[in-house]
Amino acid sequence: MSIYALNGQNKGSKDLPVLIAGAGPVGCCAALYLARQGIPVTLIEGAKDLPMDLRASTFHPPTLDLLDELELTEKLIPQGLIVREFQFRERSTNTAAVFNLRTLQDETAHPYRLQCEQYKMTRTVIDLLAAYPHATYLSGKRVQGFKEHGDQVDVLTFDGEKEERHAGRFLIATDGANSRIRQASGTMFPGLTYPERFLVVSTDYPFENDFDALSWVNYISDPEEWCVMLKTPELWRVQFPTPVEMTDEALLSDDYIQDRLKRLDDKGSPYTIRHRTLYKVHQRVAETYRVGKRTVLAGDAAHVNNPLGGMGMNGGLHDAFNLCEKLVAIAKGTLDLDVGLDLYDAQRRKICVDFIQTQTKENKRLMETAEESVQLERQKKFMDIASDAEKQRVYLRRSAMIDCLENSYKIKAA
Repeated sequence: MSIYALNGQNKGSKDLPVLIAGAGPVGCCAALYLARQGIPVTLIEGAKDLPMDLRASTFHPPTLDLLDELELTEKLIPQGLIVREFQFRERSTNTAAVFNLRTLQDETAHPYRLQCEQYKMTRTVIDLLAAYPHATYLSGKRVQGFKEHGDQVDVLTFDGEKEERHAGRFLIATDGANSRIRQASGTMFPGLTYPERFLVVSTDYPFENDFDALSWVNYISDPEEWCVMLKTPELWRVQFPTPVEMTDEALLSDDYIQDRLKRLDDKGSPYTIRHRTLYKVHQRVAETYRVGKRTVLAGDAAHVNNPLGGMGMNGGLHDAFNLCEKLVAIAKGTLDLDVGLDLYDAQRRKICVDFIQTQTKENKRLMETAEESVQLERQKKFMDIASDAEKQRVYLRRSAMIDCLENSYKIKAA
C-alpha cells in the first residue's frame, strides 16, 4: 500500500486517491465503499489509535441494509445486540408503550436495531481495508488544512514532528463537529448548543431484573428527571440531562452519578461504573456540504444533533453511501462532477434540515417536559400508536429513518 504524497511526480488526477479526513464510522464506511469499487483511497486519522468512542451505538434497519452491501452487517451482528422492541415508559403511571420493529419485516431485511458500539465498526473496517492494496490508512496524522488547484486537492497533515502533504482527486471531510476542513473552507455551521450537557454512564448491573418487562432500548419519562436506558452486549448505558449550573467535575463525580442511578433504581448498594462521559449537545447544519470544487463534508463535519433517537451516526452513514455512489459514477464517467456533488449537497443537506434536525429537536422536547399533564398526554399518544398496527408501521418508518433515506433520493438539485 502507498500514499500519493507530493514528491515532484505529476500524477494524473485519475490515479490519485480519494482523501478522507477522519476515521470515525462515516469515514471508515466511505473508505470501504470506495475501496471495494477499486477506487484508490487514503483514510487519514489524527489519533494514533482508533478512539474507543461509546457515544453512538444504534444502527437502524435501513442503515443495516446499506451496510449489507459492504458485507459489514454480518460482521457487526456477532459484536452487537439485536433489539426488536423499544419502549416509552412513564414512571409515575408505570405504563409502557412498546414498539415492535418486526412490523417493518416487509420493508427491510433487518427489522430490528443493532446495539453495537461505533468503535467496533471502525476497527472492523480498518481490518478489512488491509486486504485492498489501493487503500491506505494513516494514523497519528492530524489534518491541518487543504488547498484545491485544478483537478487536485492537497491536504496538509502534522504528526507532532513533521508536516506532510497528500494529493487526492477528491477530499471527504468526516473529521467531526470541529472539522478543520470545514473551518479552513470558511463554511458557517449555524445552529445552537443546548445549555445542559448529557451524562452517559455505563454499568454492568442487570436493570432488567428490577424493571418489569424492560426492553433493551427505553425512553423513560419522569416528573423529576428523564433518562434513556440502552443495553449493549456487555453493559447498560444510561443517559441523563444535567443541571446547567453544575461543574464538569461535580457531574462526573462518584457521588453525583451514584445519586442519579439510585434515583433511577435504588438497589441498596453502590453501582460499579465502567464508563462515564459528559458532552455538550448541538443542533447544527453546515451552510453547504460542498465546500470546494472537489471537497465535501459528511457526518458530524456536516451536521450534528442531539442523540435522542439515534439519528446522528445513521444520518452520517447515509451521507457516505449517497456521496460514494456519486463519486463512483463520476470516476466511471457516467456522471458529471458538478452535477453529482451538487446533487449530494441538495439531497443530504435538505433531508437533514427538513427531517433529522426537526425530528431530534422534537424527540428532546417530548422527553424533557416536566409538566405532568404533558407527560401523560404524550404517553397516551404513544400508547395509542403502539396499539394500532398501521399507526405503528407509519411511526416506525419515520423513527427508523426509512422514510428520510428514501425521500432523500427524490430531491433534485436546485
